[in-house]
Amino acid sequence: MDATDKCAALRARKTEGPPIAALTAWDYPTARLLDESGVDLILVGDSLGMVVLGFPDTTHVTIEHMTHHVAAAARGCQRALLVGDLPIHSYDTDYATVRNAHLLIEAGAEAVKLEGGVEQAGKVKALTEEGIPVIGHVGMLPQRVVEEGGYRRKGRSAAELAILIEGASALENAGCFSIVLESVVQESARRITKQASVPTIGIGCGAGNCDGEIAVTSDVIGSYPWFVPPFAISHADVAGEIRKSVAAYIASCREATPSSASS
Repeated sequence: MDATDKCAALRARKTEGPPIAALTAWDYPTARLLDESGVDLILVGDSLGMVVLGFPDTTHVTIEHMTHHVAAAARGCQRALLVGDLPIHSYDTDYATVRNAHLLIEAGAEAVKLEGGVEQAGKVKALTEEGIPVIGHVGMLPQRVVEEGGYRRKGRSAAELAILIEGASALENAGCFSIVLESVVQESARRITKQASVPTIGIGCGAGNCDGEIAVTSDVIGSYPWFVPPFAISHADVAGEIRKSVAAYIASCREATPSSASS
């Protein structure tokens, strides 16, 4: 299927099911493994700033970082829809949004994602008019972590819920084929999902409150132990296995006797 068909198929999951399963990837082997495992959507997320590049948050990620990693992931993705994040300040204006989205598409992305609600509707419309599929993102916005002073759950009051519903509706009307809900309290996530006619994909919203789930792969496989979000569920301990394997390798190196030493 081409990108248009993949987006349409994912949008149909809102009513036809099953729930969408999405994960992040930033390199060829991870994308290939996820794709071969049957994941529906692979997001080359700006979370790479933390779990790949070692920055304290996503606000240091550039469009150059994103195009580099989108290209790598695209080489390993054959079936799943590959989505590229627009990083902070890459969509400050309509012109910049379209220009940078085209860079991600040229690198191999089939759709793009941006953060924000009502204020981003015009940019979403500009992208869809260019034929670029868009996923929206409301709730907790990692690119605003510095200005908001930390990561905070959203939708905790009627006023917050109203803002989220308004934002999701604006994004949908502008042309988004799906919307990510991040760290939205469970009841609010259910309300937004019920009102939206496009699929919601939750992260940190609790199980079963959205039309699908997305997770950071390093959280799922336990490969980044230095920071694990409180809502994350690890299904493996890759970091622990790496440490054990490397310790065994170091021990084997130190136990070996050079051939010259025994002659």
